[in-house]
Amino acid sequence: MEFVRQAVGITGLLIASLGSASAVDYPTRPVRWIVGYPAGGAADIVARIMGQWLSERLGQSVIIENKSGAGTNIATQAVIAAPPDGYTLLWVSPANAINATLYEALPFNFLRDTAPVAGLVRFALVLEVNPKLPAATVAELLAYAKVNPGRLSMASFGVGTASHLAGELFQTMSGVRMVHVPYRGSAPAVTDLIAGQTQVMFDNLTSSLAQIRSGAVRVLAVTTQEQSAMLPGTPTVSETLPGFEASGWSGIVAPRGTPGEIVERLHREVDAGLANPNVSARLADVGSTLMPMTPARFGAFLAAETEKWGKVVKASGAKGE
Repeated sequence: MEFVRQAVGITGLLIASLGSASAVDYPTRPVRWIVGYPAGGAADIVARIMGQWLSERLGQSVIIENKSGAGTNIATQAVIAAPPDGYTLLWVSPANAINATLYEALPFNFLRDTAPVAGLVRFALVLEVNPKLPAATVAELLAYAKVNPGRLSMASFGVGTASHLAGELFQTMSGVRMVHVPYRGSAPAVTDLIAGQTQVMFDNLTSSLAQIRSGAVRVLAVTTQEQSAMLPGTPTVSETLPGFEASGWSGIVAPRGTPGEIVERLHREVDAGLANPNVSARLADVGSTLMPMTPARFGAFLAAETEKWGKVVKASGAKGE
């Protein structure tokens, strides 16, 4: 029995040492970074900027894999089901926080089944209206909506998206009611906003910037707590509606159980990228602001966002499609 105990102990030490060596040597092959959005959008662009940086720093290719569908749940499930070895990562966004409540029966628990790695960037949303609407400020929009309850149509780029729930939060906090009109993506929603089929929308700043600058839509405010350098002088919604904040954001998680040494290595290289002047300038060009966070802080942030948007989802009655 003593011999068996010694053999088991030696085996355990060997396994532990092999695991440590694996973490120290990481990575020894390409890393997959799964993004739950189509190629060409803001998420994909930022992922490719950071993926290039990580490839150079890690000495292995970081392959961006676009796996859209089911509100990013397909991508999330693929990563959660992957081995926790640092070779499969997930791009995370408000959708992950929203989906925890929006969908009643997911085959995973996002907060429980992932290991936070790092925060990346924030994206401002904009509150914009059709130029024919008699409202040039947030206060004027609220005044108009209150005397015309239910007569304004609010476009979004889908049920349960950041666009939709930003609008729901706006209505909850202000007491106004608008008719939600969901679209499959930002482009068709903005097209109908310009045409006057809808009157109000919360959109990604980067998606609407060209239309704002051309005057095709009128921007009333940005949804972040701070004004945006992309739209100097444009007020924030919170200046009229204190406490309002509905920015987009992104970060990286890995499957639960990924070795801490690997998580820390990835976090360290991400933060180095965000601090690099060339990388940060490229990220600023697509309308994002830096959001560096340690794994622990990013985990707390994800939990807070899940709680925040869970309340909005329940208040709106929205259900996943």
